[in-house]
Order: sequence, then structure tokens, then C-alpha cells
Amino acid sequence: MNRLVPLALAALLGLATAPVPAATPAAVAMTQGQTQELIESYARLSSDFYKKVDAQAALDGARTSMIEYLKKKHVANPTLPQARAGGDDARTAEALQREVSTAVAAYAPKLEPADSLSGSTQITYAAITGVLSSVKDRYTVFLTPKEYAALNEGLDGTSFGGVGISYSIDDKTKFLHIENVILDGPSDKAGVLPEDAITAIDGKPVPALLEGATTVELQQKRVTQALRGDPGTRVRLTIQRAGKDLEPVTITRDTIHQPSVASKMLPGAVGYVDLSVFGQTTGAELSTALKRLDAQGAKAYVLDLRYNGGGYLNAAVDVASKFISNGPIVSVQSRAGTDTEYDAENTAIAPRPLAVLVNQYTASASEITAGAIQDAGVGTLVGVKTFGKGVVQTIFPMRDGSAVKITTARYFTPKGRDINSVGIEPEIRSELPKELKGIRMGDPKTDPQLMAALTYVNGRIAQTDGAARPAAATAH
Repeated sequence: MNRLVPLALAALLGLATAPVPAATPAAVAMTQGQTQELIESYARLSSDFYKKVDAQAALDGARTSMIEYLKKKHVANPTLPQARAGGDDARTAEALQREVSTAVAAYAPKLEPADSLSGSTQITYAAITGVLSSVKDRYTVFLTPKEYAALNEGLDGTSFGGVGISYSIDDKTKFLHIENVILDGPSDKAGVLPEDAITAIDGKPVPALLEGATTVELQQKRVTQALRGDPGTRVRLTIQRAGKDLEPVTITRDTIHQPSVASKMLPGAVGYVDLSVFGQTTGAELSTALKRLDAQGAKAYVLDLRYNGGGYLNAAVDVASKFISNGPIVSVQSRAGTDTEYDAENTAIAPRPLAVLVNQYTASASEITAGAIQDAGVGTLVGVKTFGKGVVQTIFPMRDGSAVKITTARYFTPKGRDINSVGIEPEIRSELPKELKGIRMGDPKTDPQLMAALTYVNGRIAQTDGAARPAAATAH
């Protein structure tokens, strides 16, 4: 997602190697790396933010943020002179560098290391945070190395030693109900199937394992500790299938990539696919899930985008292309007014009745997919109005592992709709009552929004079957 720095900004980035103003012997000076990251952050904001940036506001934001941070760290009465923006970006960047250098020299010695960050790094980070917050865009933010690593982990998936299943805990039996089995994973190779129940782990009944765990989080933690382990180690599972106990199966743990797609077949030959995030591998995972459901005879699909806050733009195009055979998916417009249109990638499956579940937490890349499907007329949205995040962010990594995330463009659906702060209205409105918050999503018995989606696709299946059925012969 990196972009080449515009030539006009090359001089700005060159400031990163400029000497820092001399400090007193007791003072602390910014490092060359800190200076470079500060200047590059401003350069990126000035050139790539999707609206014009107020240079003076950026300087004021840096100053205010540094003072607030110092107060938070119990520095008494911190004061900093107000810097003035120059006539161009290069002069403003020089003023910013002087402003932060002054703060570092005066106050870095008074700060204790925090999260392994030196005082000068803490002040530099506070300044960058203030620069970015000056544009008053909730999505334009600074990410510390720890925050950036966590973001990447969420989008790119985590890896761990495990058995390759996703599960829920049955409220009555306390057994583990297997929701999904990762294709070619350890459990799949051992013959474990979705809808199986795990009744014991290494001979210990699951209800006994969960005894005393008073919250779902504690229960899941205990199960995780029992199922996960180093790749190559073994775990013995006692399985129940359709109410009958099977012989315990020994599974050799392997490295598992946390999937972003979970799928299963629902009654009536309806394939259910849940997307948790739009990550690097989501498109490939979805292809695998759809092929498996198609082989099982799926007549229709429900795509669940509830609680999916988005992810990568290219992943949204990839996912939408599985259901849209041709034509535009989304149009992205930069500050310069340049439109970039992303078209379907010619990877669509055979047409089937399709319902897309959405709610107030369906956002960003999820809305790109939902909006494209709705505009193309290949599926029907079910649920409540989506979040309304119609802007695109670009992440610019820094050398120390931190990053700046900047809103660089806004997007429009294929029919030209700007959904930012507006959201997308589903064709079929279905609320989730407050008393059902926290239910197991994806279970037709307890999920009224899923039931509404199933009612729709089953009706479409009936229409399709009726149209395909030959007329009854008339006796003569």
C-alpha cells in the first residue's frame, strides 16, 4: 500500500537528515530516525490526505498534543512556544522540526521510559499524533509499533499450533460444538466434521474442564489452553456425532492460520459463509469455502458481513467478484479528483439466490462488497442500515515499526452512491432484539436476522425449482 513520495515532497523528507539544533549538555536531542519519521508523517498528510491540509493547524496540533501528553505524565506546567507555518510545506516542516526539537530538549529528560520508549520517542509520537489529529478525521491516526503489529495480525491472521477447528460452547451440555473444520488441517485429516461435538480433551470431560469458569472468556481461555500446543505435539479428542460417541481420535497439532472465513451448510441446502475481516487471504479462503459448499449441493448462499469492520480494499473487490461476473465493483476518488475504478475479476461462481446479512457494524470494505452486490442486483441485503464508512485509508509504515494511517480517498458504489456517514439500507429490514444480544450468530434457531435471510433465499429456491419443473401432463 506504499506510494512513491511526490517529487515536490522530496525536499521535506530530506529534512530528516538535517542537523538538530544544538542542545545544552544536559538536554536530549531528537535522533535522526525520530526527525525523519516526524517530517515524513507531515509530508504524507500534506500530500495524501483526501482534503487540503491546514499547515498552521498541523503545527498547533503538534504543540497541543505534546503539552497534553506531558501533563498526563505529570510534568509540571509544560510550555512551548507557538510555531508559525511557512509559505510552503518545506518551511512548515522546518518549523515543525524546531517545535518538536525544543520540546524534546526541554522535557525528554523528565520522562521515564514507557513501553520501552525513550522520552524523546514519546514526545515525537505525541507530536505526530497531534499533526494527524489536526485534520479532524477519526480514521487518520498514528499507530505505535505495538498498535501497528496488532492491526497487521488482525488483517493478516495469526498463526499458532492447534487442531484447525472453530467451535462454540453448547449452553446445555457444555460440549464443544464444532462450527467449522479448516480444510486439510489436522482435524480434517483425522476425519472430524462440522456439527461434531467434542466431549473430552485428553480424557478430561469438557464440562469438568470448564467448571468454575464463570464467563465465556474464561471458558474459551481454558479450551484454548487444552487444544493448542506446539506443532508436532498430540492431543486426544473424544467425539460425539449425531448423539453417538465415537472412538477417541488422536490429532497431531500443526501450524494453523486463523481463518477469516467460516462456512457450513444449513438446512434446505443453503450455504452459510461468515466473513470476520477482509484480510490478505480472505478471497482465497472464500473460494475454498464456496467450492466445498457447491460440492455439497448448495442451492443458495447467505453471506454474513455483520460485525465485519472491513479491511483491505483489494480483498473487498476479490470477495464481490465471487458473486458479480462483470462490471464495476467500486470507484475510488482521490483529492485530485482522479477516479480509479475497480472492476469484477472474472472469478464469479454460478448464479445462486444470495442474501447478505448486514448491521450497524458492517463498515468500510464490507460496505464496498455489500454496495456492489446491491447495485449489481445479484443479491439482497438483510438486516439493518450499515455503519457508513465511505472513505479509504492508506497505511504508511515507518522505520521503527510505527505507522501513520491516513484517509487518502473516498469511494462510491457502482451506481455512484456516496455512503459516507449515511450507510446502506438493506432491502429486507430485520432487527436483532436487545434481549438477543450476544447470541451465537449463524444459528438459525436463535438468530432472527439469519432466519429472515433464509426465508428470502428459500423463497427464491422455490421459485427457481418451480420454474424448472415441467408442467403437469393433461389426460386426453
